[in-house]
Amino acid sequence: MNCIAPWWLPGGHLQTIWPALHTRHAAADDLVSIRYRRERWTTPDGDFIDVDFQDLPPRAGEAESPQGTSDAPLLVLLHGLEGSSRSHYAQAFARYAKHHGMAYAVPHFRGCSGELNHAPRAYHSGDHEEVDWILQRLRQRSRRPLLVVGVSLGGNALLRWAQEAGASATQFASAVASISAPLDLTACGHAMGRGFNRQVYTRLFLSTMKPKALQKLAQHPGLFSARALQAVRTLYEFDNLFTAPLHGFKNTEDYWQRASAKPHLARIKLPTLLVNAQNDPFVPASCLPQASSAGRWVTLWQPRQGGHVGFSHGGDHTEALPDAVGGWLAQAAGLQDKDFSHG
Repeated sequence: MNCIAPWWLPGGHLQTIWPALHTRHAAADDLVSIRYRRERWTTPDGDFIDVDFQDLPPRAGEAESPQGTSDAPLLVLLHGLEGSSRSHYAQAFARYAKHHGMAYAVPHFRGCSGELNHAPRAYHSGDHEEVDWILQRLRQRSRRPLLVVGVSLGGNALLRWAQEAGASATQFASAVASISAPLDLTACGHAMGRGFNRQVYTRLFLSTMKPKALQKLAQHPGLFSARALQAVRTLYEFDNLFTAPLHGFKNTEDYWQRASAKPHLARIKLPTLLVNAQNDPFVPASCLPQASSAGRWVTLWQPRQGGHVGFSHGGDHTEALPDAVGGWLAQAAGLQDKDFSHG
């Protein structure tokens, strides 16, 4: 992926912030109205997640089906920290899917769909068990090819799933891609606790994470100290108080070490793309993996520019990333010569 940001968008911070604030499209006639159909799934532990689908209409002569044409691929997107189907990157991939004749699904991690989940848990960067259950359920519904994209936190969780699944991963997904994943959570967590990152991004994340945690405490009194939560100022402190103990980790260090995807990349046994900009303010370039340790199934794209889930090419930035990643997934799955469009 050759990402060259426009001259007026220098540096990783601007390349991260601008795409999220100013979503644009190449031309007025290319605008697609994104309409989701929501399903609520009951989880094995009696909780729920919400999955938003963008369906495709059936082709002439085909019977109506809940997700459109029977042979078209299903593109699945796992969102990032505090993301949703309305995140700018999720909408960009929704447009890509519709233009290329693919059905599209965005499963929400618990508590991210607009309604707080019920169980005394939330979600985390190594939540591979949840990803496994989601992909198994999607596979049970259809034998169509599944192409899976994980963004940031969702990317790391997706990679941890592929690592744990090993050779059996191909039973559920044809190819997967992570975008701006925090592959080394320790390095990324410490980076988020310093300077501009702490003053801007960390404060933004905590502005939604702390109220959700307090709601969770109201549901399940005694989970943690409300006073201690009010004093939290970094993701390290939040994970130590909330994320780690709620999900079976001893502390932040244990969580970050066990949930990081970087040490286990060689265990992946299906076509996998890792996209990480070298100027990503969340993910230090010094912690990015080398090809020698990634394994034969993993392709690394590490452009010099792009920021965190930015990869702007100017006004057309919203299409550049899905086009590049979606094209790679289709080729890796052997679908690049097939026409699924409804033209």
